[in-house]
Amino acid sequence: MGIFSRLKEGLRKTREGFVSKITELVTSQGEINDEFYERLEEILITADVGVNTSMKLVAKVRQKVKEGKIREAALVKDVLRQEIANLMVQPARGPEIQGPFPWIIMIVGVNGAGKTTTIGKLAHKIKSQGFSVAVAAGDTFRAAAIDQLEIWGNRAGVTVVKHQAGSDPAAVAYDAVLAAKSRGYQVVIIDTAGRLQTKTNLMEEVKKMRRVVEKETAGGPQEVLLVLDATTGQNALSQAKLFTQSLGLTGLVLTKLDGTAKGGVVIGIAAELQLPVKLIGFGEGIEDLKEFNPREFVDALFSDN
Repeated sequence: MGIFSRLKEGLRKTREGFVSKITELVTSQGEINDEFYERLEEILITADVGVNTSMKLVAKVRQKVKEGKIREAALVKDVLRQEIANLMVQPARGPEIQGPFPWIIMIVGVNGAGKTTTIGKLAHKIKSQGFSVAVAAGDTFRAAAIDQLEIWGNRAGVTVVKHQAGSDPAAVAYDAVLAAKSRGYQVVIIDTAGRLQTKTNLMEEVKKMRRVVEKETAGGPQEVLLVLDATTGQNALSQAKLFTQSLGLTGLVLTKLDGTAKGGVVIGIAAELQLPVKLIGFGEGIEDLKEFNPREFVDALFSDN
């Protein structure tokens, strides 16, 4: 199954709860009036697009309908599709890896979002591109997290740099960078403890890890990626806002996109934060992490079958 087919299948629940309702609206509503736009806005909000983005989209659609002198409600669906596509941030096909090495990628997010799994898949993806990779077990608060990362590291065939549970995460990051310099690893992916975005001390800890990386590398970390669970809907958007303010993210990884009716949150995140979704995960296999293409996402979302 190709990437577009996988994406289309993964968005099936979102499509059923979102686009099918829009189709029903435009086919049942004979007239484009205020009631029509109110119902359209309601559909967008309930699809986890977010209130602000939904209002913005409806205002844009109103404007385009007026400018194009569109009279048929059925044509509004195509206008909405184009406006959603316009809102999505185009990523620089990332993460794009280039020297100087080591190239450092920090992975952050709350517990349960799929950070460790994402790291394993990302390590495999980068290694398959011909780079030498090490991963750092920076989530030292949970012994299980270190063990889990080792399992994924073995599956991906990459080196795992680790300390004992309870160690200073910044020391793990430091050792991983030193190991990369001495052994020639080109890419280091650093795990961090799952943290609630509201816990100041935990956010300070990951800032410390970042400072260590900045001090020991030329321009690192080159990527700080926030892993978000798509099934959490609007909570994912609030997480993204607070992590962005605290850490200066370079992009997002959206997991569990398959099997959720809340895929509309991708639109809200892209529109409100102007932050690219760089990778998407849909499945348990080591290959199930793909580069995010906004145009393909919109096409799959609005697919008729």
